[in-house]
Amino acid sequence: MKAIISVFFLILAFPTLARADKPAKLGLCAACHGENGISRTPGVPHLAGQDETYLRKALNDYRSGVRKVSPMSSIANQLQPKDIAAFAKWYAAQPGFRTDSKMRANK
Repeated sequence: MKAIISVFFLILAFPTLARADKPAKLGLCAACHGENGISRTPGVPHLAGQDETYLRKALNDYRSGVRKVSPMSSIANQLQPKDIAAFAKWYAAQPGFRTDSKMRANK
C-alpha cells in the first residue's frame, strides 16, 4: 500500500512522467486527426482520449488489411510497431473530445 501511495505522489510531483511524449511522426496523423486528436474535418474521427489498446489494434488492423480504409492503410503501412505504440500512447493521453452541450451540462 505504501508503494502505491509513493507512486501516486511521485506522479503528482513529476507530471511529465505521466504524459506521453509527442511521437516523431505525429504529422502523419495530425493532418487529418489533429495534433491533439480533435479532428476539424467532418467524418474524420476524434482520437483524443481513446483507449490505448484500441488505437494500437486499429492501426495494426489497417496495416494487416483487416480494416480496409485506403488512406489509413497507406499511412499505417509506413509505421513501425514502435511508431504505432507511440501514437496510441499519445492520443490516449490527450483529453477527450467534448461537445458544447456536454460542456454546458458539466458547468
